[in-house]
Amino acid sequence: MSNIPDQGSPTTAEAFEALKTYDAGSGRGVLWPLDEAVQRSLKVQKERAALEQGFILILQGKCSEVAKQYACSKLALIGSKSSVPVLVALLPDPHVSASARTALEKIPGTAAVKALRASVGKLSGPAKVGAICSIGATREDASVPFLATFLHGPDPELAAAAAYALGQIGSAKAATVLKLFVGVAPGTIRVRVADAGLTCAERLLTDGHNREAREMYQALASSTLPAYIRQAARHGLEKC
Repeated sequence: MSNIPDQGSPTTAEAFEALKTYDAGSGRGVLWPLDEAVQRSLKVQKERAALEQGFILILQGKCSEVAKQYACSKLALIGSKSSVPVLVALLPDPHVSASARTALEKIPGTAAVKALRASVGKLSGPAKVGAICSIGATREDASVPFLATFLHGPDPELAAAAAYALGQIGSAKAATVLKLFVGVAPGTIRVRVADAGLTCAERLLTDGHNREAREMYQALASSTLPAYIRQAARHGLEKC
């Protein structure tokens, strides 16, 4: 940023105006004031709310998917519960759904993960799978019972996504659910469920829950899963 000249650079307000018509091929320099303002706001909280509202207005307006993706990337850094409704509204849009989910994953507190859980029933296809995966990224232990409901449902992709999310949460409660499911998971997704189990065990170990990690690794090591899964589990046991 230090090589961007101060003389003649657009103001933050002008940059927001430029963002309204920003699209692929637009000059990236017009957004530098927003980049800098966001970085400053990470240290100066009183500037954050105004910036957040500016990005919310961008997402509520008519602008390109590129502009919306940019706004989401900034809300991933400074977003609060105030950003949750507008981000959730973007989840069905295949062009910006991933960017909106990334922002929701980063927003502190429980508002975002509650909204993600509530959105799942209104979504379909990749957007629904993505929302389930994002629930795992929040590592909210209260989501475990919700995710468990998808494991034995008729859609194997949703079951695999739920297993992945449980692995990301990586709690003792999530491990208990995964241990029970890995032995009965459909063959088409069983390896993916086992991978989730490995992730869960690694997170447990990192968080100092050695006993729970060991039990997860033991369940995978003594299974009829592919050799590389069992080998990874045995390696994990050595670290417990």
